[in-house]
Amino acid sequence: MPERKPRKDAARNREAVLAAADALFARRESPEDVTMADVAAAAGVGKGTLFRAFGDRAGLLRALYEARMEPVRQAVEVGPPPLGPATPPRDRVPALLDAVLCFKLDNRRLALALEEGGSGSPYRAEHYERWHGLLRAVLEQVPGLTDSGFTAHALLAAVRADLVEHLAGDEHIPREAMRAQLANFVTGVLASSPREG
Repeated sequence: MPERKPRKDAARNREAVLAAADALFARRESPEDVTMADVAAAAGVGKGTLFRAFGDRAGLLRALYEARMEPVRQAVEVGPPPLGPATPPRDRVPALLDAVLCFKLDNRRLALALEEGGSGSPYRAEHYERWHGLLRAVLEQVPGLTDSGFTAHALLAAVRADLVEHLAGDEHIPREAMRAQLANFVTGVLASSPREG
């Protein structure tokens, strides 16, 4: 039996829901203030449509996160340096982490809701596993670095949404200062492995 394509109205509804959720998360102070009922009403769809399309609130958060992350993913997968695959590892690792930090600064409430609201370990979340796998693979290309898996976890800890929220919100560290601090940290980690030649 051939696989059914989604109906045009289902695709339209999905886009409307993502746009509505995006707008609501941008306006509300806390991610917890946005309910599925709010999103359904703003998108002009029934709650049943919302649950069929996304499963639950966590599914909606993941879909919205993935939609916002798509330009970054494209730059990482096929783009030019410094994010793209042709970039030397010692240059690409700091660029990747800077991209994650900037994304989380630009999407603070959504990133926080996704990391805090999921069930189970955040380290098993698809988006985390994807970033960890990518960083580990790039770190494996750094000469002298012996534990790329642990190093990838440690570097990703520096851009966790709760830490980014704390630094930006509670400590009021400006964006550019945070980016510079992260770059210095990553440079220090990479400097601990000897260079070739």
